[in-house]
Amino acid sequence: MHFKKTAAAVLACLALFSACSKKGGSGESVESATGPFDWQRAKGTEITVWMVQHSTTDALQQQINDFQNLTGIKVNVSVTPEANYFDKVNNALPSKSGTPDVFMTGVYQMWNYATSGFLEGLDPYFANSALVGPDYDYDDFVESVINALRWDGKTGHRGGTGTLWALPLGCEIYSLAYNKPAFEKAGITKPPVTYDELLAVCKKLQGWNGAQSYPLALRGARDWGTIHPAYLSTYANFGAVDFAIEGGKLVSKVNSPESIAMNKFWVELVQTGAAKDWTSKYWYISQSDLGAGIAAMDWDADNTEVLVNLGDYKEKGNIAFTMMPVAKAGDTVKSNFWIWAASMNASSKNKIGAWLFLQYFTGKEFLKSASVQGNNMDPVRTSTWQDPGFQAKMADQEGFISTFNKTSENASILFTPQPAFFETTTEWASALQDMVAGAPVEERLNKLKQFMDAAVADVKVE
Repeated sequence: MHFKKTAAAVLACLALFSACSKKGGSGESVESATGPFDWQRAKGTEITVWMVQHSTTDALQQQINDFQNLTGIKVNVSVTPEANYFDKVNNALPSKSGTPDVFMTGVYQMWNYATSGFLEGLDPYFANSALVGPDYDYDDFVESVINALRWDGKTGHRGGTGTLWALPLGCEIYSLAYNKPAFEKAGITKPPVTYDELLAVCKKLQGWNGAQSYPLALRGARDWGTIHPAYLSTYANFGAVDFAIEGGKLVSKVNSPESIAMNKFWVELVQTGAAKDWTSKYWYISQSDLGAGIAAMDWDADNTEVLVNLGDYKEKGNIAFTMMPVAKAGDTVKSNFWIWAASMNASSKNKIGAWLFLQYFTGKEFLKSASVQGNNMDPVRTSTWQDPGFQAKMADQEGFISTFNKTSENASILFTPQPAFFETTTEWASALQDMVAGAPVEERLNKLKQFMDAAVADVKVE
């Protein structure tokens, strides 16, 4: 009688274990997987995926059933607006519960996740031929994009080498978008190439479309997002850097001669060309101002600017694209990157299922359809840029493809990886607001340096 009860209990436990195993994982690991590649390697399992509300996510949701039918994996997708998304992820990962298995991230967030042990390195998956489909083609990724997702995990060390922590879904470089009829009306025959030319164009475009209009949309809110697009790209083009390693410590360089010169120019640019309520401008407001015929130009993310031409905006079809201005004609343009990517939770209970999801939704076919049938911009695969369907879709977007091709060659993540990134960049945006409002540039940058040095004072670097 006792034996029968014990046996029944064992059988019940085995059944429960089998059910939990199916829900949690395939039983395989990256090390144990052998044989030919098989999309159904994790059939009968389940994963949870967290995504930002985004055009990439829209395309992904349309193909979730295709992925589930192909793999036999059940996918639970949660979509959250960007304003709340990272708080949700930041609260979940430290629990090490394994949820979510896969999540959308940016590079700046990736640095903190990697050093905290929250991310699964992806190189071992690519090294195992049993886990990589024959058509995946890693080398098809735009080189500067995929390299930006590599980092050696050491504070102060620039990205580009080391572990691959994520796979790209979409990206943005920074360029100048301009309203062609506005230029024609003002007698401007070509887009500005240099900083001096940009200032001159801003003066010509004052009130170009009525009292509410202004020349140049720029981000100005007290937010880290103000620093990373056009501002930081210009900062780098002046030869300035945010931090340097000196004596085994990170040292802020925001008060360097190069930074002082750049910020004096930027203050003049904002005062000459930006909106009176510049401090309230986020990317989506700048995009709307360009589309509504309020701003004649927008120096920001090329992927949001092109949506003005592709979407339902008053100025649809009137926007063209050119490379961001530089100090003198012929200078190499350095652009910062923003990359939306997908990572695997290091605590995932179904890493094979998570890997198959990452592989499918960063593969050639999905990413091509996401850009050709959808509006996933900018594409991160060379094959999409070369695809006739994509080129036909973008044929009326004057300068868009050529600007990306020329700019992306020298695009990279221009910030130094460090744990106080969001704290320091938010204060940087505050300093920028102060300088535009009249604070002496050098004095305010000295104060900003003190803040940034204190924020990383305890950080050890190699």
